[in-house]
Amino acid sequence: MAAEESGHRARLIDLHREKFGEVVPLIRREHVRGFYARKPYWLVRPLGLDRVRREAEDMEAQAANFYLKAAQRTSDAGIRALLGQLAAAEGAHRLRAAELGERHLTAQARLDEGKADHRRFLLQIVQPGLAGLMDGSVSTLAPVFAAAFATHDTWQTFLVGMAASIGAGISMGFTEAASDDGALTGRGSPWIRGAAAGIMTAVGGLGHALPYLIPDFVTATVVAALIVLLELWAISWIRWKYMDTPFLRAAFQVVVGGFLVFLAGILIGNA
Repeated sequence: MAAEESGHRARLIDLHREKFGEVVPLIRREHVRGFYARKPYWLVRPLGLDRVRREAEDMEAQAANFYLKAAQRTSDAGIRALLGQLAAAEGAHRLRAAELGERHLTAQARLDEGKADHRRFLLQIVQPGLAGLMDGSVSTLAPVFAAAFATHDTWQTFLVGMAASIGAGISMGFTEAASDDGALTGRGSPWIRGAAAGIMTAVGGLGHALPYLIPDFVTATVVAALIVLLELWAISWIRWKYMDTPFLRAAFQVVVGGFLVFLAGILIGNA
């Protein structure tokens, strides 16, 4: 395969030298109309091995189609022959990849890949997202309910909740992104982890801040308290589902911590 690729490159260089001389112009992908397009790498991460295979297969297919269409548009016999050979080579790459897949992708290999993908998903999405949700749901309880019981003003409480939630989300996102670039720990892109942590932190705080858009103080507080219970249940479920923590233990730990922060907010607000 490598020898075949080298032969095509040498043939292409010889053909260019024959027709256009020794100077090879700098041509980028975007300069060639109709050349296959590929999404930026950062838009398709985390890739996963199955996604990598599909991306590579699509690239081979698009490259083959490009060479075939280009061959149909040229009247030069030498160039047409070379483009046909390049298209055939891309087709051969796809067949070779399928052959290697059947040979090496045993049941155990797929199981190992699945475990690796699951671990990557936990480290890059679930873990920072869970940390953010816990931080946003629990840490903003005190300022929100302290403001509520101190002022009995739903609008002012909403503003405090918004400021606490968004501020905590930004802080948590930057902290997660800057804490580890993923090169040594294998935790993946810091920007993805930072986004997961920041967004979930803001969501956790906004959950019990948004009810204070309700003008009636008692109604808003009851709704906010119910949403807090829902947030704590969601945290417990995620820990049980993805972190192998027994549900009752996870619920007990989260509820106790949340109740203490909730109580602190009420006591400070009534002081």
